[in-house]
Amino acid sequence: MSSKKQKSEEPVEEPNEFSVEKILDSRIVNGKVEYFLKWKGYSSEENTWEPEENLDCDDLIQSFKESCKKKEAKEETSGRKSKLKDSSEEPKSAPAKRKATGEKKTGFDRGLIPEEIIGATDDHGKLMFLIKWKNAANADLVPAEQANVRCPQIVIKFYESRLTWQSAESKADAKED
Repeated sequence: MSSKKQKSEEPVEEPNEFSVEKILDSRIVNGKVEYFLKWKGYSSEENTWEPEENLDCDDLIQSFKESCKKKEAKEETSGRKSKLKDSSEEPKSAPAKRKATGEKKTGFDRGLIPEEIIGATDDHGKLMFLIKWKNAANADLVPAEQANVRCPQIVIKFYESRLTWQSAESKADAKED
C-alpha cells in the first residue's frame, strides 16, 4: 500500500503510517534486505528493523545506498575497511512513509533480545508470556509457542523459578485429611 497525497503538496498522514527520519543501517535476513530506521517523532529506543518491501521511501533508500558506496570507496582508498557502518554521513531527506502493516510491531517482531519472562496469562485459552526485552523499556505479551522455540532457556528458567516441592511428610499429612 503506498502513501496517499492530497492535491496540495502536503503528504497525508494515514492512521498506521509513520515517517522515516533516517536510515541508520541495513542487513540481509533470510535473503531479504532490511533497514534499521529512526522514526520521526520517536526516540532512538523505538528504532526498528523493517523489510524493504514494507517501505515507501525510495529516495531515502537510494541516498543510504549511495552514502554506503561513497564510504566504502573512501575506506578502500585510505587502506582500511571498517566492519561497522557510520550513519553520520547519511543525507537527511524529506520524511518518507512506512506502509501500513496493520499495527505496531510487538514481541519477537521488534527484533529485540528477550531478557526474562516476568509473568504469564491466559488469553482466550492461549498461554501468553510477558517478556522483558534487553535494552527496551516496554515488555510484550508473546504466545508461549513462540517463546518455547525462540528462547527455551528463558522459558525453563521461568518455570523453574515457580516450582514448589512437596516433602514426603506433607504428602502423608494430606492423605490423612
